[in-house]
Order: sequence, then C-alpha cells, then structure tokens
Amino acid sequence: MQKQNIMYKSFTTLILLFFFFEFTFAQKKPNIIFIMADDLGYGEVGAYGQLLIQTPNIDRLSSRGIQFSDYYSGAAVCAPARSVLMTGLHTGHTRIRGNFGKGGVIGLAGKKGRVPLREEDLTIAEVLQDKGYRTGMVGKWGLGEPNTTGEPNKKGFDYFYGFYNQRRAHSYYPEYLWENTLKVMLFGNEKEQNHQYTHSLFADKAINFIDRNHQTPFFLYLPVCIPHSRYELPDNGIYTHKKGWTKLQKKYAAMITRLDETVGRIVSRLEALGIDDNTYIFFTSDNGPAKIFGDWEKFNSNGVFRGMKRDPYEGGIRVPFVVYHPKKIAAGTKSDQVGYFADFFPTILELIGEPIENKFDGNSIAGVIHGSRKSIQREPLYWEFYEKKGWRATRFGRWKAIQNNMHLGDQGPIEVYDLYRDPGETFDLSQSHPHLVDQAKKIFDTASLPSEHYFWNYQKKGENEVYDN
Repeated sequence: MQKQNIMYKSFTTLILLFFFFEFTFAQKKPNIIFIMADDLGYGEVGAYGQLLIQTPNIDRLSSRGIQFSDYYSGAAVCAPARSVLMTGLHTGHTRIRGNFGKGGVIGLAGKKGRVPLREEDLTIAEVLQDKGYRTGMVGKWGLGEPNTTGEPNKKGFDYFYGFYNQRRAHSYYPEYLWENTLKVMLFGNEKEQNHQYTHSLFADKAINFIDRNHQTPFFLYLPVCIPHSRYELPDNGIYTHKKGWTKLQKKYAAMITRLDETVGRIVSRLEALGIDDNTYIFFTSDNGPAKIFGDWEKFNSNGVFRGMKRDPYEGGIRVPFVVYHPKKIAAGTKSDQVGYFADFFPTILELIGEPIENKFDGNSIAGVIHGSRKSIQREPLYWEFYEKKGWRATRFGRWKAIQNNMHLGDQGPIEVYDLYRDPGETFDLSQSHPHLVDQAKKIFDTASLPSEHYFWNYQKKGENEVYDN
C-alpha cells in the first residue's frame, strides 16, 4: 500500500510539473495586438509631424518603440488593405482586391459585389489559433458578410465584435453590431438617437478581451473606424473651445484624440495585468486620409506627400507604422526599412518562433524590429487598384513606378519617381530614366495573377463593373 501511495504521489507530481511547464512555455509566447485606424493620414499623429491634433499615447509608443518612415498599407482603400494584412499576399494575389468585385454577394448595406475570403485563403489568425493563441477581433472586418465563407469566426477568430460590412461602418451610431454570428441591437440608437457610440464599445470590448485572455497567449486585432466619415462623436473634448477652428475641424481632431486615448487605455491595462513586457503592440492606418482639402488643410495630413485615399501616390498608401515591446525593442528607434502590410504574416511567424513555410509576398521584418538587422533586401512592393480609371504601382528600392488608366489598356505611360530625392513625387523621371521604366514593366508583367472577381475592363469587353465604396 505504501508503495502504491508513493507511485501515486510521484505520478501526481509529474502531472503537475507537466501542466506547470506547459503553462510557463505558453506564457513565453508573446501576445500580439494590432491596432489599425481608418483613413488616418501619415502626418496626423504627433510622432509623424502633427502639430495641432494631440496624440500623446501613440507618440509615447513611438518614443518607446520603433517608428518606420517608409511603411505602406496593402492598398489605397479599405477591404483589400485588410485582405493583404490577413493573408500576407499583395493585391495581385490576395482574394479581395477591391471593395467590390464581380460575383460577390449582396452586402448588409444592400450593394452587390462583396467578395468574401474562402476556406482556402489562409489568415494569420487561423495560424495563431492553431498554435494555441486566443484570437479576437473588434472593429471593422470587411472580408466576408454573414453566412459566407469569410465570416471572422470561420477565418481564425475565436471572438468577433463589430461590423461585417464596411459601408455600414460609416455610422458610429448604428442600430446594431455583431457579436460573433449574433446580431446585437444597440438600444438607444433607434431612429438616429445616438446613445451608444461604436468606438467606445470597441474600446471596452478590446479591454474585456485582454482581461479574459491575459493568462494565455492572445492575438487582438483592433481595426477601429476612426477617423473615417461620418464625423460623429459624443463631444469634441479638448477641442470644444478652440478659437478659429471650424466645427468639422474640432470633430476630426477630437476623433483622432479619442483613438489615442484608447491606445493609452490598452497600454495601461497591459501594465496593470503585468503582461506589457510580453506583448507586441502594432499601430498603423489602413490607407491615406480620405480628405486633404478644405477643413483638412489645417492639419497638413500627408506632410510632403502627394495624393490621398484611392491614389497611387504616397499620400494614398504610405501610413504611420509603430511597433512597441518594452523589453525586445530599443526605445526611440527609427527605421527607413521599406515595408507593407504583406510583411505582417511572416513577421508574426518569426516573432513567435514558427517556421515560415508558406509563400508570402511580404518579408519578415522581425530582425529590423528587434535591432538585430538594420535593414533587409526585399522584392518589389506591388499594388493594383480597380476604382477610378484603374492603376497599378510598384516600389523597388528608392524608385516608385505608377501606371494609370489601366481600364483603358496596359500600354499607357509609366511614371517614375525617386522617393529619396523627391518624396512628393513631383518630377516624373520616365523620359530621362527609360531603364527604370523597363524594370517597372517587368515587375508589372509578373506581379499579378488573374482573378475571377477583379480585372481591367479592356480585358473583358462589355464589362462595366463599378468599383467604389
């Protein structure tokens, strides 16, 4: 009997040790938080030169982490940017290459053409979920309507709260949101009564997700709607009594500062839970600002950059990008490493110690983030866009090439810019540097695979799909 007791105790000890080491190992895996603003301009936070809009918490992330100067979204508009981020494939390869495409489903806002992710489209959330992470998404999805293969809960997220449909996300006081696959009514918002503000709900749900999952590795994807129009919020905060400011300027600035306050809440909660030193925080925007003229001229939203949302120029796709980790990233680091959303998937794999076996259009920049590498050599960045008259663009080294009017044919002129000497893209070098035009043509000829949903109109006579938001 004594021998049996000894064996039982030994077995129990082994079981306890197993769970202890498994828990300890799990805790070594870093938490990942990815915060993405909506239509936030490159120069609309203090760390990137903003002088009038207050963003102290985002600025603090930058001063305590690494700030990238040459970082790009995956697209110049909402849905494809998110698709690039989730899949690691650029807009010549990823499933969703525009807000609307041929053969897409009718969305919750009543317009047809919403293309959903399919089962075979692997997302970073699916991989992290498979590796034992608790995965949550709060905010605007845009990659699949309800009852399609692109629902967030089918693409790797254990928990989802927010908007499926990006057009419905234009309202900050909707009558309902979605929690996983259930429609949740927002009482008090009937008939535009404006009692429940979505951004406040998103902030609370994000904090709640962290609270519920802080003892296990987690991935929180937080694509908020601020500062996308409509320009709605409960109050104008510190800008209420700004003299010489228009009502719209006060609202816009207050929305960005409200986002900044949410960033501060998240950092404070991580610190209170004692997990800030095991968490990477990413902050960026999904594309350039929606407006830069009129009331927006006051804020110089794009700094020196030309263009805005939906444009191939830097103002449409270059975005702020900050990464923070108090123990693994040197404070005050600045990098001119060229990168974009397609890098996120392979970067996260390296950060959590997983092999990069899939074929991505992006590269891991984990070494740059940690400071073990100053820079990496990379393949050209590529974008294609089906709204307006259609365009495609590439950045290779210091050079940027753009071909507009793609719906009319692919033989149109190619513009070339030297982004080192001319970041505002004011001097087209195509005539004086024909070899760069030839390089761009080679990239364009090989970067894109045919899509059943997206195509240039000249390729299919009689097709007149409307690609807008």
